[in-house]
Amino acid sequence: MDRLLDLGTKETVLHASLPLLVEVLEWIAAGIDLFAILLLVIGALRFMVGFIRAELRRDSRQRLRTSNRARLELGNYILAGLELFIVSDVIHTALSLAATDLIFLLLLVIIRSITSYFLDRELSELRQELGDDPR
Repeated sequence: MDRLLDLGTKETVLHASLPLLVEVLEWIAAGIDLFAILLLVIGALRFMVGFIRAELRRDSRQRLRTSNRARLELGNYILAGLELFIVSDVIHTALSLAATDLIFLLLLVIIRSITSYFLDRELSELRQELGDDPR
């Protein structure tokens, strides 16, 4: 029964054979995480500036258009951040290879992919409204 609960360990052959490579890859994954967070923060700050500018406009039509452009820009930053988080999660899981980590990665990728899909759909609708749709 104990064996069923222990779905994997953190120590793998890769850790034993190439500890320096594992450490470098962990640092790379951490760097990717930090860059994804930075993207999200930049996107949020740019959105706040764009939203405030939109609210200061007198023309309600122009206010809506400017606000939607800010939302579109924020959505692009969020999508980029989510994709980078998925890359980082794959690296962390590849280094671990524990069954629990693989299950966690699967669930995380599913959740992030669904979020990305619906966000991308909303952004496409916004692009069409704004006349920026490249299709």
